[in-house]
Amino acid sequence: MHLKLNMIKMIHTIIWLFFNVIIFYMFYAVIENKIDKWIWICVCIILIEGIVLIVFKNVCPITLIARKYSDSNNDNFDIFLPTWLARNNKLIYSVFLVIIIAILIYRLTVKS
Repeated sequence: MHLKLNMIKMIHTIIWLFFNVIIFYMFYAVIENKIDKWIWICVCIILIEGIVLIVFKNVCPITLIARKYSDSNNDNFDIFLPTWLARNNKLIYSVFLVIIIAILIYRLTVKS
């Protein structure tokens, strides 16, 4: 069971890193005003992630899978992140995404 949980944690962490790349690319793109097809691909991926979280009542499906292999109440039982980051992950990235979307809307509506 420990091996399965560690594999799930590894996969979850890799997916988390993937979303970090997407979010930081989006931030770079809106700051540099490089609004191209990649920003829209990233927006779609983030929207899909949001829909998945809504469908699963704000819980990542990977967390539900990991729950089968752990009774831990730790916020990071299912991912290789510090506890404080695992606990605040959704809040931190939601705020960051709101900022990115606000800048994106600004870039799209204001001619430079």
